[in-house]
Amino acid sequence: MIKKFFKHYFFPKKKEEKEPDIVKYLITGLGNIGPDYQDTRHNIGFMIADKLASKKDVAFTSVRYGDKAVFKHKGRIFIVIKPSTYMNLSGKAVNYWLTKEKINVNNLLVLVDDVALPLGTIRIKTKGGDGGHNGLNSIITNLGTSAFSRLRFGIGDGFGQGQQVNFVLGKWTQEEKTIILPRLEEAVEAILSFGTIGPERTMNVYNTKK
Repeated sequence: MIKKFFKHYFFPKKKEEKEPDIVKYLITGLGNIGPDYQDTRHNIGFMIADKLASKKDVAFTSVRYGDKAVFKHKGRIFIVIKPSTYMNLSGKAVNYWLTKEKINVNNLLVLVDDVALPLGTIRIKTKGGDGGHNGLNSIITNLGTSAFSRLRFGIGDGFGQGQQVNFVLGKWTQEEKTIILPRLEEAVEAILSFGTIGPERTMNVYNTKK
């Protein structure tokens, strides 16, 4: 008994140190599901998400409101989502997964097509309006805020008056593919940078690249 007392008194048990919470990021590629929309300009968000998962050697699995892939990079967890809600209801999936994974909206990055940017151009913003994009509009409506980051990928504006819908839902041409495919690699690098050095420094690096 005395021996036990001295052992406890002079060599008290160390308090268990709580492991720090691992920071999570939700990366959401916007697009429409189904073969009719595959390889279309409006689905560039899905294409970037696929490239990211391939780069990190992880597969997508079917989950609620979409497909999900998860990987760890430099101590952070990246959860990549391709919503199955179709573009106009993207916000439903984003809101669900932010809530389920307890991810702060500051750690959300949306991958989206943009007709206002030249083909293959990448721009990252931390807030802004929907710019007439139904997917962004749905996310803003569901989250109640427009203060979330988005990676805008330029698909160009090669359409005539009244032809924008047909253009964005149209398939990539071979000529366009030679331009955008190398830029998918750049987009993946920007996403990983977003999660490691933060949006501001990432914007300084990637928003200046042509």
